[in-house]
Amino acid sequence: MPTYDRFEDVPVWQTAANLYDQLDDFLGARLSRLSFSFRNQLERAVLSISNNIAEGFERGTKNELLNFLYIARGSAGEVRSMLTILSRRPWLEHEHKSKVSSLKFASESCSRQLSAWARSLQESDTVGRRHYYTKSQRDPDKRV
Repeated sequence: MPTYDRFEDVPVWQTAANLYDQLDDFLGARLSRLSFSFRNQLERAVLSISNNIAEGFERGTKNELLNFLYIARGSAGEVRSMLTILSRRPWLEHEHKSKVSSLKFASESCSRQLSAWARSLQESDTVGRRHYYTKSQRDPDKRV
């Protein structure tokens, strides 16, 4: 399993950040019938994916990371739900339905990647970066 020093290097964080970029571009297309509250909630949900990955990564323990990965996965599900509801609107133009479908696929990709990462963490013996740093500070011969 590869290790990363920065959350920005983690592939699923990059996928989530790209999803935000794509959604921001899509919402910038001036979907005039989209309510402010719907748009706002969708923006907050999509941003929550990458933010929770980052927060969990920075916490330093496996259990905290797992907790935030599940929260991020829940946010990806929320994004997918909102996009599904949006795609059912009869006023949504055909060209926008195609983009919504693409965004849904990207949110599903985030969910799958988050699930795989969580599964691999659960099966690993690692306890988290915080424990490694503490251990190596006490005993320099046991640095990881």
